[in-house]
Amino acid sequence: MSAAAASGTVVAGFGRESLVRADGGELLRATARSRQIQPVCGDRVMLSGVAGGRAVIEAIDPRRNVFSRASRHRTKVLAANVTQVVVLVACEPSFSDELVCRFLAAAELAGLPALIVLNKVDLVAQRDDALRALEPFRGLGYPLVEMAAKRDAQPLTPYLRHHRSLLAGQSGMGKSTLVKTLLPDAEVRIGEISRFLDAGRQSTTASRLYVIDAASEIVDTPGVSEFGLAGLNAREIAACFREFGPHAARCRFQDCRHLSEPGCAVREAALSGAVHPRRLALYQRILQQELGAAEAR
Repeated sequence: MSAAAASGTVVAGFGRESLVRADGGELLRATARSRQIQPVCGDRVMLSGVAGGRAVIEAIDPRRNVFSRASRHRTKVLAANVTQVVVLVACEPSFSDELVCRFLAAAELAGLPALIVLNKVDLVAQRDDALRALEPFRGLGYPLVEMAAKRDAQPLTPYLRHHRSLLAGQSGMGKSTLVKTLLPDAEVRIGEISRFLDAGRQSTTASRLYVIDAASEIVDTPGVSEFGLAGLNAREIAACFREFGPHAARCRFQDCRHLSEPGCAVREAALSGAVHPRRLALYQRILQQELGAAEAR
């Protein structure tokens, strides 16, 4: 490829450095032209000076969406232009239902469909406990796929077709195993990106985009032990709980936070079973953590 203009998709990135797959298929090490240009995994970018496996990122195309996590001090965009979120949990080790709740809330915030994958179901003794922990999320429209990624990814494959799926989960759930099962030449492609990321600090904090086939892509995000939703107010957090809406419309107060306000229809729905009590408890916990206990009271 000569020194010329081109376009491509960011496969992985860290700071101003990105690995870009040009539309012609070549992998390029690309540097952003300025600090104002901050590419993330999944971005479509305009390139110049393409030569010798290097390029310069001149601009980022408008994003259709972003999937982010946010602390009080920083927002980290994990990927752009994804079409669904896949939340991976496992029968062992045990998973945090609060993290599952947070991933699903972030998907709702980004306007993305989501599904839950229960991995390692071959560990039969732990499967029932895992399914009980997922009970608050069943019946809400989130598909639940059971599989043993180490053996076979076929149960998940139909859900990935025609999607760029963001794979989210806490550490130890088997994300790396799943990616290797999905990719026929996993070691080669993972190796390419790892060499770019130098297999050091960057490799554990960068999302990576893989093409599974002509109809499917997956973004592997770093495993986490926490996932912040800072920057949202109570109404925005409540809106991420899709089952609250019909009941919240009947709350006595328009600004009801579903904590201890009188006439709260969401709390009444939790008492009657129309809203799962655990989902309400998780919402209240997230609200108090993100807004601060004093402000949320």
